[in-house]
Amino acid sequence: MLVYGDVKRSERADALCAAIAAELGTLERRPPGLERHAALVGVLLKAGELVQGLSDAEFGSAMSDELSAPREIGGTLLLDLAQLVVRSWRQGFAGRLAVPSRTTALLAKLRTPLSLDVKQPEGYAFYGLYPESYAEAAMRSGLRSDTIVIGIRTIGTSLAAVVAAALGAAAPVTLRPTGHPFRRRIAVGPRLSRHLLGDRTADFAIVDEGPGLSGSSFGCVADWLEEHGVSRKRIHFFPGHRGGLGPESSHCHRQRWANGNRHVVDFDELLLGAECPLASWVSELVGALERPLEDVSAGAWRSVVCGDRDPWPPADRRFERRKFLAHTRDGQWLVKFAGLGDIGERKLDKARLLAEAGFTPPVAGLCHGFLVQKWVPARPLTAAEFRRAGLIRHLGHYLAFRARHLPAPVTRGASVSELCAMAVMNTEEALGASAAARLKPRLRDAGRYDASVLPVDSDNRLHRWEWLVAGEQRLLKADALDHSGGHDLVGCQGIAWDVAGASVELDLSGDETAELRSIVSDGCARAVDAELQAILEICYLTFQLGLWISARSMATDEESRRLDAMAARYATLLRGHIAGVGSI
Repeated sequence: MLVYGDVKRSERADALCAAIAAELGTLERRPPGLERHAALVGVLLKAGELVQGLSDAEFGSAMSDELSAPREIGGTLLLDLAQLVVRSWRQGFAGRLAVPSRTTALLAKLRTPLSLDVKQPEGYAFYGLYPESYAEAAMRSGLRSDTIVIGIRTIGTSLAAVVAAALGAAAPVTLRPTGHPFRRRIAVGPRLSRHLLGDRTADFAIVDEGPGLSGSSFGCVADWLEEHGVSRKRIHFFPGHRGGLGPESSHCHRQRWANGNRHVVDFDELLLGAECPLASWVSELVGALERPLEDVSAGAWRSVVCGDRDPWPPADRRFERRKFLAHTRDGQWLVKFAGLGDIGERKLDKARLLAEAGFTPPVAGLCHGFLVQKWVPARPLTAAEFRRAGLIRHLGHYLAFRARHLPAPVTRGASVSELCAMAVMNTEEALGASAAARLKPRLRDAGRYDASVLPVDSDNRLHRWEWLVAGEQRLLKADALDHSGGHDLVGCQGIAWDVAGASVELDLSGDETAELRSIVSDGCARAVDAELQAILEICYLTFQLGLWISARSMATDEESRRLDAMAARYATLLRGHIAGVGSI
């Protein structure tokens, strides 16, 4: 099933350098504390994107990773910033922050009017992966300062710098694995090869997030080292979790991983351990906690919202963020991972805007990647309330508000043509070649909309259980911040995508959908095209069908039954549309 996408954007190197320099100047004037530390980590992440983009640009020209002046400058810049982050973490965010003059000079050397392809590090955005956990792992590893640190791009660019800083090692190098996701390989130029293999006694630290389904990114770097005479005992892995390699890994890689040197401090140990830093950070925002944070991740929130298990909606663990309930004298607060650096800051601004407009709960603030919002006692919208005229009006005003006030960020979502290609592919896999062949003519001319669609920061998550009834009349939207910026292929879409999603999820009739379309069009002063919305409704169904079918790979038997029921509903609706009896 076609579900995932590769989130990347285009950035100018000189603009990134200017932004980093400006933020560093501001940081030196900020008082000590968590906010300054979080901002410092954000600068490190932005510099990591700069160096990743520059390194990939060189790789694209030479088709191998090689030593160069820009890469050496970038590695030294990242090491300087990582040392500041590690020092801030060790000092409990206290003390004066002094940016070395060399750091500013290094940034100036990287200022070039070069367009870069910057990839979003998924761990920082979605999975609660903290650079500080790699610093802790490095400090506990027992490795010496002569360790050679290798980061796997993308996220390994900045993570490797943190490992090197914590070890007191030299600036790291980074490598770009390429090829099939389950059979990655690296290409190392001769000068870089001599640099890496010059010391025949040094240990190697390989740094990345994951491993995932195959672990082939870690594996191909270790393969290269072994092929060039490095013994396994000198190879050390710094992953993001303690688990093994996934089911697509090779036997050789699984054996090496199981018996190899691995150094991990995971999220729970870092932030939920004996001292529970996360609870301390949250209490600074909302007051003293009456009991430990309550973990409601991986679908556990349903026991709080829905009570009895029978009516629980399905949960897809792949896209669930870490989230907790904080209990205070003034009520409960939802503490949800929103992302480190700029990602979290943008979601904070969005959350405040939506809360002030009355669409979402009030916001307390952001504490180093976690957004803290009021937990409003509410119940999910029931089937009997689906067709109420008040719901249509509220939904229309909400979508129009997003269209007016939440423009798409730099990264765009899939085009209409790309969505239609996904629709045909997922239909063929789920319903067969005959169904896909009947669908193709319905979508043949959809590409004409590619140039006219105006992407916004669309909601992309209008399922029934995402609407909460607070009190007698008040409707609140849950999960309103994340889904247009997820790592699926949809991304930011025109508001017609959300109209299509609402029509499917709330079982709107043709007249109700037309009314919703009219309210949204009037509210954002831009007509929602009925024919485009009809095409997107098919695309929406096929995406959701693929999403819930593919979610079964990580589900329990109980959860699988819920996932199957969801997939069956989308399949039935899709068959109706293909046969020409759908609502569009």
